Amino acid sequence: MSDSGKAGDLLAQIPKSDKPGLPPVHLWNPDFCGDIDMRIARDGSWFYMGTPIGRKPMVRLFSTIIRRDGDDYFLVTPVEKVGIQVDDAPFVAVTLRVEGEGERQALYFTTNVEDEVLAGAEHPLRVELDAATQEPAPYVHVRANLEALVHRNVFYQLVELAVPREIDGQTWLGVWSAGSFFPLGPQPD
Repeated sequence: MSDSGKAGDLLAQIPKSDKPGLPPVHLWNPDFCGDIDMRIARDGSWFYMGTPIGRKPMVRLFSTIIRRDGDDYFLVTPVEKVGIQVDDAPFVAVTLRVEGEGERQALYFTTNVEDEVLAGAEHPLRVELDAATQEPAPYVHVRANLEALVHRNVFYQLVELAVPREIDGQTWLGVWSAGSFFPLGPQPD
C-alpha cells in the first residue's frame, strides 16, 4: 500500500464509539507495518508527506491513536501499527487556566489538540535545561508516556506564578498544582 493511502486507511480502522474518551491504544498490539511519512513538528504542526495537515478534526483524530514505545512514536489501530516522526513532544500546551492560589492552586493546561490536563501527581510538570544554551524546555505529562511541550507564552505565565520553596537545602522557584510542587528552576542568587 502506498504512503498516500496509508493515512486514510488508518483513520478508517479507528473503531467508532458512542462513549467519550480516547481509544484504548495501550491494549492494541497489532503487527508493525513500517514507517509512514508523517511528522509532528516542535510547534505541534502535523505533516503528511511533507505537507501540513490543515484539517484540525483530522489532526485531533490522529492524536487519539498516538502511542510512544521507548523513544519511538506510532499511530496504532486494532489492526495496524505504523511509525511516525516526532521532533520533540507530540503535543503543545497552548493555554493555561489557573484556579485558586498557593498550595491549593490548580493548573489546567489545554493542548493544541484540545486535551485538558490538570498538573499534579498523575500529570507532572518538568523542566529540562538545554546543556548548551541553558534555555528551559518545560513539559507536562498528558497521558500514557506522552507529554506536551509547554508553549513559551504559557511558560511565562508559570514563571509569573512561581514561588520559592526549599528542596534538599536549595531554594527553587516553582508552582503548585493539585497539592504538588513543581520546580521550574533554582532561585537566582
